[in-house]
Amino acid sequence: MIDTHSHIYEKEYDLDRQEVVENARRKNVSQTILANVDSSTIAPMKQTAQEIPDFFAMAMGLHPTSITANNMTTELEQIRTELETGSYCAIGEVGIDLYWDKTYIAEQTRAFEIQIDWAIEFDLPLIIHTRKAFAEIFASFAKFRNKPLRGVFHCFSGGIEEAKKAFSIGDFSLGIGGVVTYKNSTLPTLLKQISLERILLETDAPYLAPVPYRGKRNEPQFLEQIAEKLAEIYKVPIEKIDEVTTKNAKKLFFGN
Repeated sequence: MIDTHSHIYEKEYDLDRQEVVENARRKNVSQTILANVDSSTIAPMKQTAQEIPDFFAMAMGLHPTSITANNMTTELEQIRTELETGSYCAIGEVGIDLYWDKTYIAEQTRAFEIQIDWAIEFDLPLIIHTRKAFAEIFASFAKFRNKPLRGVFHCFSGGIEEAKKAFSIGDFSLGIGGVVTYKNSTLPTLLKQISLERILLETDAPYLAPVPYRGKRNEPQFLEQIAEKLAEIYKVPIEKIDEVTTKNAKKLFFGN
């Protein structure tokens, strides 16, 4: 299995990162994609990837909640430099987040659209973060009609209409993580209407651990619980979930 979204470079893993990776491998997780947040996470992310290069791949982008009126330009300059000089499998995580605060909606939107442009320029998929902002996300994408867009809506929180809209704008998948195991999640009902070929597994570690680990530090090894829930939803063996979602991830991020 491939964990298509995590933050294993965070300080929560400083004391046992190698053990976290070994536990993941034992649970049939072969690779994990590290998603960048802002300039402060670039160095620890790169160091983590360099320490275990066969397990980690990296995405480079500027997270919407890191954006202010004062820092957008300088932050994006650093992201751009990394994209030009580094080895990245995606642009992310990027997007618009209006859940906590709408103060910087103009800056978030501008930064998102600049990074969509970069995804086209560098021929990379997008890892999209959106909270309470599907309308704004789709309005930005409308400016890029007929462009070759692809990527994943990370930690997908929309309904069937948002999913259909996401599929209509390009080759997009839905990132499904621990939330699908939560008692009140609407994802199981939604996923019954979505082809497994559109699904990617993710943890968003250290956040959003699945049941029965909810509230604890998330890890790539817990992809097993997410895959088990998807096997239940799709009524297929867990091996089929592994096979199809791994194929989906390899095609999107690594072109194979």
